[in-house]
Amino acid sequence: MNKNDLIDAIAQHADISKAAAGRALDATVESIRTSLTKGDMVTLVGFGSFYVGKRTARTGRNPRTGGEIRIDAAKVPKFRAGKALKDALN
Repeated sequence: MNKNDLIDAIAQHADISKAAAGRALDATVESIRTSLTKGDMVTLVGFGSFYVGKRTARTGRNPRTGGEIRIDAAKVPKFRAGKALKDALN
């Protein structure tokens, strides 16, 4: 499923226009992005939680030359599925 398919599904289930569903999806994604940028966790009960994880600096290898390279530390977005979502899949 891609973004357009998701917009179609939202519009159909909520009985709203595709344009309104697109704006709602964009606002949701932007709100999640803004919260994660602040370092906050976003929890959707029954679905899951979005949070910021930390990846430590490490040494890697350049696949072309085989030489060592330094990979800097980074913050990465992560998702942990909620119980209801896990149960729906099993």
